[in-house]
Amino acid sequence: METWTQYILLYLPEGSKYYSLLFLVAFAESLPIVGLLVPGSTVIVLAGFLIVAGKGNLAALIMVATVGALFGDLLSMWLGKRYGGIFLRMRFFRRRRKMIRYAQKFFVTHGGKSLFFARFLGPIRGIVPFIAGLSQIPRGAGAIYILISSILWGICYPGIGYLGGSSLQQAQNLGVRLGLAIIVLLLIVIVHYQVKKLFK
Repeated sequence: METWTQYILLYLPEGSKYYSLLFLVAFAESLPIVGLLVPGSTVIVLAGFLIVAGKGNLAALIMVATVGALFGDLLSMWLGKRYGGIFLRMRFFRRRRKMIRYAQKFFVTHGGKSLFFARFLGPIRGIVPFIAGLSQIPRGAGAIYILISSILWGICYPGIGYLGGSSLQQAQNLGVRLGLAIIVLLLIVIVHYQVKKLFK
């Protein structure tokens, strides 16, 4: 076991406290403002990596990551629906108008599907559900996309860390491949949308 891994293990809590911490990380990353400050995906991949060193259980990690992501996205969407106008007048949001406009355009272009893709696109992960709520997306439709993306994220990111347990570099390479696969899928959807629009 590498020295840095042993050092990390010394400072991590045990049992339910450990999983509660991971839940909070996955949950917080999904929220507007807070999500920009919390490296949730990195922490969850690292937690998967540490399973190989004997820290935690893969099934439990997948569960807490999925539920944390799900609740975080649902809360973000509810905040947008209920308090969107108030949030947008805050200084933090006013300073990030470019990112807000990008998230709005992304949502307008892809509708409910944007909730799925945003889960895998770091900077707008917590903003798109918020924008969806602000845009009054039907609750049921939004929840379905969020549920599917949360399950996939909750499986993939711990899985990346676990499969790359032999070295951190391998885990990072797997993460890059997953990111590229999501981008390719996103490009396919965009092209499909443009072609469909062209032949209307």
